[in-house]
Amino acid sequence: MTVIPATVVTYPDGELTGTADVVHIAPLPDGRSGVVLDRTPFHPVDTAWPDQPADIGVLRTAAGDVPVLATLTGGIRDGALVIGPDLPVRMGTEGWTFVVVHVVEGAAPAVGESVDAHVDPELRAALSAGHTACHLASLALDAALEDAWTKQVPTDAAGRPAFDMLAIQTSRITPYGSTDVYRIGKSLRKKGFDPAALADLRAVEARADATLAEWAGAPGAIGIHRDDHTLAGRRTWRCELPEGAVELPCGGTHLTSLAGIEAITVALASTEVPGGLELVMTTTIRLAG
Repeated sequence: MTVIPATVVTYPDGELTGTADVVHIAPLPDGRSGVVLDRTPFHPVDTAWPDQPADIGVLRTAAGDVPVLATLTGGIRDGALVIGPDLPVRMGTEGWTFVVVHVVEGAAPAVGESVDAHVDPELRAALSAGHTACHLASLALDAALEDAWTKQVPTDAAGRPAFDMLAIQTSRITPYGSTDVYRIGKSLRKKGFDPAALADLRAVEARADATLAEWAGAPGAIGIHRDDHTLAGRRTWRCELPEGAVELPCGGTHLTSLAGIEAITVALASTEVPGGLELVMTTTIRLAG
């Protein structure tokens, strides 16, 4: 039985290209192929928390360019590779080896072949900006709702009550933005959140936007820090805000500095749902230059 190694990933360092060896080819049910490399700059969509869409690009081989149409997370146990939505465990589960699967159509490179991996730089840049904006907007929203709590609750990376962490239902990164959906129901109210704080959404937006305006264009560095270079390795997003550094777990890609941000704004909308409210925050980032 051929042992497939855990994929070494270079996208946390901002890499867009890299030379790699093909270690496995998996036929997919739709007739396409899944190419597993020993290392890759491609960011795959995470199965458990699919917030950031996958990178696309090409694998350059001796026979020509092979387009990468999607990039998925795969897991290996007892020699069997399970890909994407079929993966039954979360990243890092003991007993599993995790790999990046590059989905290609047509002739795939052969196992043992060396390829040059090239990520689409425009899509990567747009998603990295959107992911950074998402994190900053969540912290700004927490700050805007800081006075809405009547009980002590867990705090966010900046030390404020963690509305985002406690209420988040889904988060989706988009090019130069994001959409986050929150649930305000009985559970959140029991934790001490007063829904009356959302009666004037324009006022909440204004407070969040004011915080974001203080951060946009500041000289703070942004980066991903890690000790393990494999796909399953724990990674931490760090950002030097004007009031101090913040850190939170993150497996995505990001900008490298607040200095390149011209503006970040949020738009809030709420809908009554059974048992409470659904709050949607749409974030938009504009880069300088």
